[in-house]
Order: sequence, then C-alpha cells, then structure tokens
Amino acid sequence: MAPTNEQVNGRAFLKEMYEDDYYPDRIVDKGRAILLRLCERIESERPADLAALYPLTHAATEEFNALEDEFLAADSDIETVAREAIGEEFWFVATAYGFPDADIEELIAPRDW
Repeated sequence: MAPTNEQVNGRAFLKEMYEDDYYPDRIVDKGRAILLRLCERIESERPADLAALYPLTHAATEEFNALEDEFLAADSDIETVAREAIGEEFWFVATAYGFPDADIEELIAPRDW
C-alpha cells in the first residue's frame, strides 16, 4: 500500500543525500523506502497520540541503524549531513500526519548515528 498523504507523496525524501555523491543512491533508496514504510504504518495504524507514534518512528530508526554497515562498506557514513537530513524527514513525516509537537530527538531516540 502506498501512502495516500498528499504532502508525503509530493516530498523528495532525503534530497540532500541524493545530491551528494558521498552517499550511494542504492543505499539512500533503502532509507527512502524506510520512510515510506513508516508513512504506510502511520496510515494503517493511525496512532492517536505521540505515545503511539514514537514506537513506529523508533522501529524505522532501528532500520536506519541497520543501514550503517552498508554505508560504511561503501566508504560512506551516516554523519552530520545525513543525521540532519534523516532527522528532518522524521519530523516532516510526524507533522504531515498531524503531530507538529513531536520532539525530533524522541522521534529518532534509538539512533546509533
């Protein structure tokens, strides 16, 4: 199921990372897919509040954690630019689904990057 949220469908997720050759597109594609799956989960589970949203974003953050080895194997890394880009995308997703008060640090609390 693809997300139905118009804001999400109009978003170029991880644009900064795609524009930088330091990040291999094939791995950034996996990050984009994680974000889209997060959107699908939000649409299907319809969290009522932040306490219900955070476990969904934490699961997606864990998926990003798993990508770190792939980035490293490709002589890349989830470093400052990537951390900020990924964090901003999580905040965008939260606000697009009606959670403008989400704490960006809590959205990605289990991150290793």
